[in-house]
Amino acid sequence: MKETRDRDSLFLLAELTFDGSSEVHKVKVRNLSPGGMMIESDLNVAQGQTITATLRNIGSVRGQVAWARTSRFGVAFDREINPKLARQPVGGGVELPRYLRTVIGTKPSHFR
Repeated sequence: MKETRDRDSLFLLAELTFDGSSEVHKVKVRNLSPGGMMIESDLNVAQGQTITATLRNIGSVRGQVAWARTSRFGVAFDREINPKLARQPVGGGVELPRYLRTVIGTKPSHFR
């Protein structure tokens, strides 16, 4: 029986660096699971390369290229992550108190 894992299909931008290089590459993450991700990119990668990815609300995660095909490759993480964090708004989605919100479309009463 084939094992299935929770995998979120999404469109997320991430930053990627390869071990031994300081160059930062912006890539599109198409699938994200606790153990890895699928990236869409024109980067030339090889199976086994070690990378560090910076993911929104998760931070830096190290891993290895598990497979590579034309314009896509898979990364197996060194540690599991919570992929649901990447879907949350940046900053935790904290709402501003009412007194700090601006009122759009209204003028102060002394301008009416």
